[in-house]
Amino acid sequence: MKGDAEWFKANPGKKLRIEGNCDERGTVEYNLVLGQKRADSAKNYLVNLGVDAKSMDTISYGKERPVCTEKNEGCWAKNRRAHFAPLP
Repeated sequence: MKGDAEWFKANPGKKLRIEGNCDERGTVEYNLVLGQKRADSAKNYLVNLGVDAKSMDTISYGKERPVCTEKNEGCWAKNRRAHFAPLP
């Protein structure tokens, strides 16, 4: 994430959405809250590295957007992530 922070500091005016995602375990409600915490944590880390907080927003998708659908720890770990999506 340090490289991401450096890129954003070097490219002012760029906007970013940080999407919090979770694995399939847990309720929808629990994972939405957890995903939001994950996205907010990533944003706070970037802010601490000098990225303008106004250039980022956050959203939680909980367990609704998995990148892997197998039922094992390796797959679940891939789904526990903060995804960075550039905004226009």
